[in-house]
Amino acid sequence: MSKIRFNYADRQLHFSPKSKLKALVNEVFIQEKKPMKCIQFVFCSDEFLLKVNQDFLQHDYYTDIITFPLSEKEEPIEAEIYISLERVRQNAKQLGVVFEHELVRVLAHGALHLCGYKDKSKSEIEKMRERENFYLERFLCST
Repeated sequence: MSKIRFNYADRQLHFSPKSKLKALVNEVFIQEKKPMKCIQFVFCSDEFLLKVNQDFLQHDYYTDIITFPLSEKEEPIEAEIYISLERVRQNAKQLGVVFEHELVRVLAHGALHLCGYKDKSKSEIEKMRERENFYLERFLCST
């Protein structure tokens, strides 16, 4: 049985119901036909995620999400996904969208990375955005 867990490093997620967010993540893996075992989301601050970025990826900049796959290629997906709630809130403000919608997009983004989607080239970014928007729309229709 697959599990999706929400953990908190130094920030709490005030979003209700969290079960809808977990259902969205599960939906990504079902739709993308990727078996999932366990995904741990760790919600944190900008400073916490900056330190993770520096320590593990040797990147010295803020980001909204870092995804760490923990399983081998052919095994059901296990991963830790770190999300800066401050960065998601800032991105939402800059994009003119509500925080909850940007959070859903970022959750889908992390899951899509685990399903094999990339976002380095322009065409990869376009495909990633297309899938993020697909899942955001599904989430909005279910609420």
